[in-house]
Amino acid sequence: MDALSASAAVITLAALFSWLNHRYIRQPASIALLLFSLALSLSVVALGKLGLDPRGQAQNALGAIELDRVLLDSMLSFLLFAGALHVDLGELERRKWPIAFLASAGVAISAALAGGALWWIFRTVGHPVPLIYCLLFGALISPTDPIAVLGVLKSAQAAKSLQVKMAGEALLNDGFGVVLFVLFLGIALGGKEATFGSVALLFVREVIGGGLFGLVIGYVAYRMLAPINNHKVEILLTLALVMGGYALALALHVSGPIAIVVAGILIGNHARKHAMSENSRERLDEFWELVDEILVAVLFVMIGLELLRLEFHANYAWAAALAIPAVLAARLVSVALARLVPALRADFPPYVIGILTWGGLRGGISVALALSLPPGRHRDAIITVTYVVVLFSILVQGLTLSRLLRRPAPK
Repeated sequence: MDALSASAAVITLAALFSWLNHRYIRQPASIALLLFSLALSLSVVALGKLGLDPRGQAQNALGAIELDRVLLDSMLSFLLFAGALHVDLGELERRKWPIAFLASAGVAISAALAGGALWWIFRTVGHPVPLIYCLLFGALISPTDPIAVLGVLKSAQAAKSLQVKMAGEALLNDGFGVVLFVLFLGIALGGKEATFGSVALLFVREVIGGGLFGLVIGYVAYRMLAPINNHKVEILLTLALVMGGYALALALHVSGPIAIVVAGILIGNHARKHAMSENSRERLDEFWELVDEILVAVLFVMIGLELLRLEFHANYAWAAALAIPAVLAARLVSVALARLVPALRADFPPYVIGILTWGGLRGGISVALALSLPPGRHRDAIITVTYVVVLFSILVQGLTLSRLLRRPAPK
């Protein structure tokens, strides 16, 4: 099956599953679509046990689409921009230090703890994996997923300060996580030495460079939007900003996700208010909300179908089951350590630490990074553990987080 036919099949499934959810079960769209696609995947596996072989065709179709490339090279930019459009810059500024801690030091601490825990887990189950590959897992699993987090926050009624922390962290921590991932991957492949200078250069180029580049392209788009009053042209300009800006960021070797988030925040807070009419704002919001919903539907269907490409072994299953509490514990420690910083202590009372720990949802980005690992003897183990942790995060944490967020904070 070619890429076009495979894409048509996935979109058809997304539409069918969305209809079933809206008609019968009315759960959050991302979670419902993931459940339906998982059920379909398990049905295909069961048919294989009965002597039929639809799994091979499904694997070929998924291979033609390549979730890791589709998400990291194209879908992610649209989803990040759609989420960043509605981030309140004033609220973000007021909580910049807690968000900065969670998106940087928090990711690094969690990556080290989760990676170290997985190294011990693999040794315990009798399938040793080198520490550097376990640290790769820590780097890809530690950043919270903006797509999953923002999806839950849309329906939740949490305190504004908590929503800003969660959304801000989710939108900004991918850049730092990718820096760690690239660093550890270079070491694992034997082509890069981890020195303070190389790490600092990678951080400056990816994170700071991505932020500055996002400011530049966002400002250029803002100046182009200001003198016109035509919603079709304005929407087309934002599309060009997302697609062209992301592609150029990757070509310049700066963080595309951070660049698009910064540009989206600038457009959302300045261009929407000062360079657009009321009609243009409404049309722009409707367009990007539709893009967001369509891509989220496709993404979560693809995540569920990726089950068909996994090679499960007993050791991998035990490691994955033990990795779930290990990742949650690493997240808890990384968030709770903020209380050791006097200036941040008031922003992280025990109640908030608990919410941020359980609300550290992982999603498609973690799966895509795992799938992007080059072929090797440890690749399947890392992908399997990542997939199971992500499924638990979306289905268990995601389904219960909204209820947790609605509970009043203790006085």
